[in-house]
Amino acid sequence: MSVMFTLSDLSKAYGDDTLFSDLNFDFKAGEHLGLVGSNGSGKSTLLKIIAKDTLPDTGKVLVQKGCRIVYLAQEDLLAQDQTVEETLYQSLTALPMDEKERHRRVNQALGKGGFADTQTQVKHLSGGWKKRLAITRSLCMGPDLLLLDEPTNHLDINGILWLEQLLSSAAFSFIVVSHDRAFLENVCTEIMEIGKYYAKGYFKVQGGYQIFEQERTKFLRAQEKQQASLASKMRREDEWLRQGAKARSTKAKFRIDQAEKLRQALEALKERNRHTERVDIDFTGTGRQTRKLLQVHNLAKGFGSNCLFSGITFELGPGSCLGVVGVNGSGKSTFLFLLEKKTAPDRGTVKWAEGLKIAVFDQNRAQLDPDSLLRDALNPAGGDSVNYQGKSVHVVTWAKRFLFMPDQLDMPVRRLSGGEKARIVLANLMLQPADVLLLDEPTNDLDILSLEVLEQRIKEFAGAVVIVSHDRYLMDRVCHRMLFLDPDSTPAFYKDFNQILKAGTRHKPPAKKQTVSFAGPASPSPKSSILFSFKDRFELEHMEETILAAEQTVAHLNAKIQNPEIMAQPRVLAGFCRDLEQAQQNVQSLYTRWQILEQKKSDAQK
Repeated sequence: MSVMFTLSDLSKAYGDDTLFSDLNFDFKAGEHLGLVGSNGSGKSTLLKIIAKDTLPDTGKVLVQKGCRIVYLAQEDLLAQDQTVEETLYQSLTALPMDEKERHRRVNQALGKGGFADTQTQVKHLSGGWKKRLAITRSLCMGPDLLLLDEPTNHLDINGILWLEQLLSSAAFSFIVVSHDRAFLENVCTEIMEIGKYYAKGYFKVQGGYQIFEQERTKFLRAQEKQQASLASKMRREDEWLRQGAKARSTKAKFRIDQAEKLRQALEALKERNRHTERVDIDFTGTGRQTRKLLQVHNLAKGFGSNCLFSGITFELGPGSCLGVVGVNGSGKSTFLFLLEKKTAPDRGTVKWAEGLKIAVFDQNRAQLDPDSLLRDALNPAGGDSVNYQGKSVHVVTWAKRFLFMPDQLDMPVRRLSGGEKARIVLANLMLQPADVLLLDEPTNDLDILSLEVLEQRIKEFAGAVVIVSHDRYLMDRVCHRMLFLDPDSTPAFYKDFNQILKAGTRHKPPAKKQTVSFAGPASPSPKSSILFSFKDRFELEHMEETILAAEQTVAHLNAKIQNPEIMAQPRVLAGFCRDLEQAQQNVQSLYTRWQILEQKKSDAQK
């Protein structure tokens, strides 16, 4: 494969803060690379340098001649008064193509983006649809290499799945910066982390995120062992030097020189390993063992004539974790407000155990005063020390626990990054002993190292947790059940994200009310006692031909959206794209139904 670009001795710093130095690597055509790293490691800056939006301090970026690089920034820079269609046409004005090709390109992009109304002005789009438009505009420009910086920001689960489908089948090369580990696993064939804890400044692995995670763990453990080994050797050399050995012979002089080289290598290794420090999160529980901490019965809420959800019933006990997921506007944050009793339901009840203590992570971080200093934000009670688990901890020590340096303490909160603000909210949460944690999008802006710590601490929390997040990787690991909300469907509980996707995000479950009790990790459900009826047998016998017909419908719709005549009609194309999505979900539902029928048949034969 040809090399698309080469980084040679690349370095970048802002003031005294060096992001990276002496980076050297090649990027080949066909690579689908996920770029990860801690907050402040320089991921976004590196993308800007490759896109030639920013200059490096030293080094060069050598790009293959004729390679078209398109850069999608974190913030969507869209003209608010333009329509969706005008935005796409505007993106092509500088590209060499005739009007016919421009028209074809725009209409194809509109179909892929799923924009039914092409005349909607950008200012009237939601945050998720603005992000989708920014992505569609980038694709419309026909990149050879697409650089995407946190493209899943503002997208709901449907939007993320849409983007995954586009990138998984992409003919172009791409580099994507993301903290969404499930997204990286599904779309990337290589993962690279940039960080000061690597001798080369980066660590790259062939494979998805799970393989990368395993290999990185092995590498960092080996590096820690190497430090211990070098330290042991250095102790022996120091002892020899203290004995007053003189450099009278060539042999002695050589050993002294080698000892100095060993000392330098050890110091470099210590410095690299120092950068692997992680945020130290540890939520404080009250130790309460009440079996029913929170009871919700027949909960319903809407605004005006629009019902967000209804008929939700469940219980939460110690050691349980309920995940809440859904499309944008489905009422996830409103649901948390109801549990917190900040707003009243239209129907149903929320019952707390007597004296229940609740701690809340607010995704909007409304409790943070942008003009306050970091030291005051970390210590709302004031003074030089915080009271954590009955002990006094100096604010400097407390700040280091969340990876803040002492010279940052007098910095106003408004100057901090999104990840740093999220760490302040987590620090405040730790100061509140709680029976129940309500976490509204706590993963936003956190780097992967911090996400791994948060994941572990949620698992270890002795009380109950309700968490709203789009982070499938974390949710599948910490949640015992997930509540899926969609204004067009009845709320339903699922075991994990895979069950939600199999059911189909637009699938409407039966109206029968679901009652779920969470007293900790879910126990295996007993085998079904439902008989395998004649109707079931008939359905199973004809299931293969039913699935074949459904798959033929998918193939037919796929051919339709590739038809140039249909591609030239954006509204018609958008309709076919919606039909295709429904047809694909139908196939998935049929496979799920087939599995259920086979299980019922097997149970009936026992």
